[in-house]
Parts: sequence; C-alpha cells; structure tokens
Amino acid sequence: MTEPRIVFFDIDGTLYTEEMTLPTSAKEAIRELQEKGIHTAIATGRAPFMFETLRKELNIDTFVSFNGSYVVVDGKVIRKKPLDTNTIVSLQKTAEARKHPMVFLDHEKAAADIGDHGHIAESLGFLKVPYPPVSKDFYKEHDIYQALLFCEAEEENNYVDQFDTLHFIRWHPRSLDILPAGGSKAEGLRAVTDYLGYSMNETAAFGDALNDIEMLEEAGIGIAMGNAFQEVKQAADLVTSSVHENGVRTGLERIGLL
Repeated sequence: MTEPRIVFFDIDGTLYTEEMTLPTSAKEAIRELQEKGIHTAIATGRAPFMFETLRKELNIDTFVSFNGSYVVVDGKVIRKKPLDTNTIVSLQKTAEARKHPMVFLDHEKAAADIGDHGHIAESLGFLKVPYPPVSKDFYKEHDIYQALLFCEAEEENNYVDQFDTLHFIRWHPRSLDILPAGGSKAEGLRAVTDYLGYSMNETAAFGDALNDIEMLEEAGIGIAMGNAFQEVKQAADLVTSSVHENGVRTGLERIGLL
C-alpha cells in the first residue's frame, strides 16, 4: 500500500457531527498530519462560503467544493466548471412548472427562486445554513457552480431523463445537487493530484454520504465513516468508527498515518 501524501476529508458526517460540531480528536489529528508534512484537503458538496470558518480553524487552504466544480489548491483556484446558463434556464422553467423550488450557488453566495418554502428550509436547515435571499435572475448574473433542486425521490428520474448534460446527486430526502455531467468529488481529487504532481495512489479520502462513493472508490485508500450509508461502506477499502467515536483519528491510525 502506497503511503498517502494527501488526505481529503468530507465535511458533513465526517468532520462535522449531526450537530455541526468538529470533534477535538479530528482537529488534533489533522494538525498532526500537517506537522508530518502530509497535505490535508477538504472535499465537499458545499460551496466555499459555507465552510470558510472550518477551513480557517483547520488551517486548510486546499479544497474540492461543489462536488468537484470549483477546486482550490493552496489558495489558488485551479478548476472552475460552471453550469451552462441556457441549460439552467430550461431546468428552472421545468422545475417551476412542477412546483419544485431551486437554489443557485456561486462560490460566494446563494439565492433561491422562491421565498419561505418548506423543502428549502428543511434541507438547508439540516446543514445549519440560513434561507438564501430570493433572486430569480441570480443565475443570469453569476457563474453557477451548483444548483439545488427540491423534489421527492420518486420525481427525480423525470429530470435525469430530460437533462442528460447534468449530473444529479441526492444528498437529502427532499433535495438534489445539480452539477455539470461528469462532475464529482473524484474529478476534483484528480485535478488536485495532477496539479501537485501526485498520483491517485498517493491519496486517502474519508466520507460517509452517497456523493462520496466515487471519491472513495478512486482514492488510493477510501475510508468510510462508521455512520456512513451501507452503499458507501461497500465502496470503501475500510470502515472506521463513527464521527462521534473519533472516526477520523481511528481511520488515520488504521492506515498508519498517525
């Protein structure tokens, strides 16, 4: 097994507990990795503005955000892959006709196309993110790296079948991430390793959710949290303990980095 030179960490359910707290053991483990000269990075579906405080707390300035659509290495943007505006227009019209609200995000802020909708409030509330301001033309004025579509699972295929240039990733019972086709955390990892001159065999990655599966499969060592979905555990090389039970430190110890 090649020893990792860089380790990627998902946020929700991996670094953060359900209460959106960072276990002390995870923070100390990441500091120890950095002291050993191992590159540390975040890989998340969140927008950069949603985890700026965490980055500063962990002294991490390399990250894969928007599930791979916006990638930064050592503070430098190395990959930007916004959604096509014409496709967003068509998607938003379709969603509006089906009474499915949407949220649009660039790297600095977000906007909803409707105010005070329960599905938006419930889903973003899960992330402890406030309800975005309403701006129906936001996507016409900004590069949109990710959109959120709020619908039930049984309605999802209607969009998947209609928009084959988009990639839909469900992250909440009422919400989907929407990315350019081919977008994934794994693509983001490859962008980082190519830039740094590492191979994918020299990476390790921690995750727990469905949007982590491709990343865990393609990283040199994929580590699923003990609280991960079963499908995620099956995709990983090993399963550590849960986020509440020092899962990050335990995983790093199991692969010999600590």
